[in-house]
Amino acid sequence: MKKKLFTFSFLLLIVLVSSQVTYNGYARVTTVTGSTLLAVANVNETNHSFAPGESVIVMQMQDDVIGTNTTNATTFGNLSSIANAGRYEVATVSAVNRSAGTPTTIALTSALVNTYNTGPNSRVQIITFRLLNATVFTTTASITGIAWNGNIGGVIALQVGTDFTISHSITANGIGFRGGAVSGNYYGGGSTCTTIDFATSSTQCAFKGEGIYAVTSTTQANGIAKALNGGGGGGQDINGGGGGGGNYTAGGNGGGGWNGGTGCTSPSAGGLAGITLSASISASRVFMGGGGGGGQQNNSASTAGGNGGGIILLKANRILTGGCAFSPTITANANNATNCGNDGGGGGGAGGSIVLNVDIYSVSAGCPLTVRTNGGNGATVNTSTHAGGGAGGQGVIIYSIAQPTTNISTLSNNGVAGCNDSGCASSAGTAAGSNNTGVVSSGIGPLPIELLYFLAKDLNESIELKWGTATEKNVDYFLIKRSIDGINWTNVDKVKAIGTTKLTQVYKSVDYNPPLGLVYYKLTSIDFDLSEQNSPIQALSREGHHSQITLYPNPAQTLLNITSPDNVAGLSIEIIDAMGRILKVAVIERSDLKLVLDISDLVSGVYFIRPLNTSNSVVKKLIIE
Repeated sequence: MKKKLFTFSFLLLIVLVSSQVTYNGYARVTTVTGSTLLAVANVNETNHSFAPGESVIVMQMQDDVIGTNTTNATTFGNLSSIANAGRYEVATVSAVNRSAGTPTTIALTSALVNTYNTGPNSRVQIITFRLLNATVFTTTASITGIAWNGNIGGVIALQVGTDFTISHSITANGIGFRGGAVSGNYYGGGSTCTTIDFATSSTQCAFKGEGIYAVTSTTQANGIAKALNGGGGGGQDINGGGGGGGNYTAGGNGGGGWNGGTGCTSPSAGGLAGITLSASISASRVFMGGGGGGGQQNNSASTAGGNGGGIILLKANRILTGGCAFSPTITANANNATNCGNDGGGGGGAGGSIVLNVDIYSVSAGCPLTVRTNGGNGATVNTSTHAGGGAGGQGVIIYSIAQPTTNISTLSNNGVAGCNDSGCASSAGTAAGSNNTGVVSSGIGPLPIELLYFLAKDLNESIELKWGTATEKNVDYFLIKRSIDGINWTNVDKVKAIGTTKLTQVYKSVDYNPPLGLVYYKLTSIDFDLSEQNSPIQALSREGHHSQITLYPNPAQTLLNITSPDNVAGLSIEIIDAMGRILKVAVIERSDLKLVLDISDLVSGVYFIRPLNTSNSVVKKLIIE
């Protein structure tokens, strides 16, 4: 019995440790029409569906950044222009058109701010920006995302209204750009380095690691030149190691190969390192870690390059840790390349990117938080001298405030270069730059969807609209908009915003004359530069509400609006004070079923409005200030 109990406990532990959940949905954007209509393909809604009113992230994963640097030369893979690679923004879905249940187009409530390129060497994707809870959320399992597959994936995007308690791991480890595959077996004979290709379709060379340029031509897929931040593959003649991927820092070059123990030198057979993207990185432009290049082989003993780390976008007012049954972590580390035998080893992937739009960190000493975007290690040769893989560069961690340090460990380290032999007499290339240069403080990016919630409540005679913001930046005012078809909108109210603040704010408005039937509401924030941002849409069904009169504003000061939503024309009303005295009598005319009454002659206090010529004379309380 004790043995069975132990076995059951062990299996339960395995289940708990391996339990992971994915919260996001993904789709490739194939065209953008009019900045608001996105045609989509490669849709994955396994874990979350695209729906009207929900927030999404639109992100340029890859772009044509290589320009004319496409020849079989050392210049292949040099950066021409960063173009739109890495840019992203938050948008709101207005409609989803489906065919056989799968989205074909996704419409947005407002025009995209950035331009997105969808050409053959570019990839754009849309990711659901999952609101886990409008107030507080505590993890119940480790969180991850789907791995990048060349079209979608690689990104975790989550938001929580107020407090996000992390009791597990949030990991984008190794789900970024993919490492290059190994070459076919090839050896030209002898011990002299002869032919080295930079960009070729020949599988005598290993494959390049993936980066921010989508390599679609087979004539560019292999060879030692980098694919921007993807490491180059190991070269033929012989056994070159793969280059390490790059992100915030460049990776390391792959080992030079086998040549009687000295390696190839002119040029080296080692794959070139993925480039640094630090000059382009900001809170509004981030990248997945580049994949390491594959190793070249003739003895079936090479290994592939490591995958880069993915991207994590988190927004909350406060991050806390709790429980500590599992160590709370936020990581976008790269994969190490697997060690190899007497051939070239793969390069390490580069660390990914983490953007934390969080104002407060309340991390307990008993449950510290670990944040990491480390590069992967290059493969080490476990036999005689051949070629190790280059080190992967570090990723980036961007805090929206000064870097928090209380009970939080933040590291963005370069990977370690692989050894060229079992005794490590020499190594492949190291990644550029010092560790932790990829930790950035006070970054301001496009995640200021600072709306905590937007709620519509039916009060029978009216609709109460409430919303809260965690922070505001240059917000001028809010518009409450109403629609009966979800397409055409009218303004119901305008509410002045605080403007710029990092303190939680609560706002309220009332629609005093809502129509019957299905009615929609949305909130539009207008910035001082006239840019707009829309909330998720709230829908209410108001069938069967029959109220005689509606008063607004209430409390009132000088003018009182009295409406008859039941279309009762000629309705008479009385204003009665607290002593029961009738002070005024007025009639709602047929013309517009609305009366604007001058009450400036009434002193502050409590009054009552009583309908007269109706069978249901509901008395309403009026407060005059």
